[in-house]
Amino acid sequence: MTDNMLDNSKEIKYKILFVCTGNICRSPSAEGVFKDIVKENSLSQFFYIDSCGTHAFHTGQSPDSRSQYAAMKRGVDISQQIARTIEQNDFNRFDYILAMDKFNLSFLQNMADKQHLNKINLFLEYAENCKLIEIPDPYYGGEDGFEIVLDLLQKASIGLIKQLKVA
Repeated sequence: MTDNMLDNSKEIKYKILFVCTGNICRSPSAEGVFKDIVKENSLSQFFYIDSCGTHAFHTGQSPDSRSQYAAMKRGVDISQQIARTIEQNDFNRFDYILAMDKFNLSFLQNMADKQHLNKINLFLEYAENCKLIEIPDPYYGGEDGFEIVLDLLQKASIGLIKQLKVA
């Protein structure tokens, strides 16, 4: 979807941006999981969903192969996503800018103009009955870390949809 379509669509109610550090593990997984849940609930027409990173370490790359593998085991295909870096205009374009951890939350808050600070939150805040507040970065860990991330992303996605009252 082009920026022009994003800004002019009458059906889209919520524009959501998921953000991690490099946009190859957590945020593309969040984008994929959220899109999958939205599609399962026949709500796709109400959402524009994207992801990005706060740092340009992996710009132009596909998601980490371990993230792709873990997501695909759950029927979520994130292989076509391409990493990008947050842009100043993203703060104007999106209604919800959801960080995976406090480091990225702080980065986004420092980058945003004051009028956009209310759009920026930790994604895991939407998960019901979850003791964690940050989605751990699985990049330097084992395969189980990617599974844990997907479990947390699913909980937060369901919680966000409930809070938005679209399901």
